[in-house]
Amino acid sequence: MPDLPSPLSGARRTIALACRVLADAGLADDILGNVSFRLGPDRMLVRCRGPEEEGLLFTRQRDVHAVDLDGRGDLPAAWTVPNELPIHAELLRARPDVDAVVHCHPSAVLVAGVEEIPLRPVFGAYHIPAARLALDGVPVYPRAVLVRRPELGRELVEAMGSSTVCLMKGHGIATVGSGPHAVEQAVARALTLDVLARVSVERARLGDRARDLPPEDVAELPDLGSSFNDLNIWRHHLARLRLRGLALD
Repeated sequence: MPDLPSPLSGARRTIALACRVLADAGLADDILGNVSFRLGPDRMLVRCRGPEEEGLLFTRQRDVHAVDLDGRGDLPAAWTVPNELPIHAELLRARPDVDAVVHCHPSAVLVAGVEEIPLRPVFGAYHIPAARLALDGVPVYPRAVLVRRPELGRELVEAMGSSTVCLMKGHGIATVGSGPHAVEQAVARALTLDVLARVSVERARLGDRARDLPPEDVAELPDLGSSFNDLNIWRHHLARLRLRGLALD
């Protein structure tokens, strides 16, 4: 069945590409993980699971469907919303500033969480968004549960607070984005959290001798803006998909 054009085809395509980017970057193995985008106060587009599921790396526009925040929508036969739809629904319900949600399972974040490795600001210009994430602190949702009920989603929302990222201990991550490029921003933040976690895990393996950045170095780490931090990174990863033959037709 070919992908069909619709007024929402652009947003569906972006979500499908986001899923492919996350999987290609190693943040979403096999069939696990999902991406959503707000359509209004009580509706979203979300990556669903169909009868011929092949995993996030092979997501197409037809895998993305519109549902309300309770998961009700006109889904094709044999299609289902994600088990963990409450991650998306409760974040969108509680935070009007949020327009997109990414949930995935980066292995480095998993290890950092279960080993309780602190995500400290030990590097700077190597990766400024990751350094700033460490400086701000990464909130932790402490339960290694399948967030399949609204009350569990609300627990996650409470743990995450006003942050743009959350480490879900023994599970994965949730990240959010806002504005016209919300999906791209949420993906960039997931990639950034993965960088911070990978460095932190390796730092712990080597004996954890690194010191936190001094204030005078922190002062020299500017925010380079969303075009640089989010959109350039997004275009880079789309180019990687093209190179690997994984771009959408």
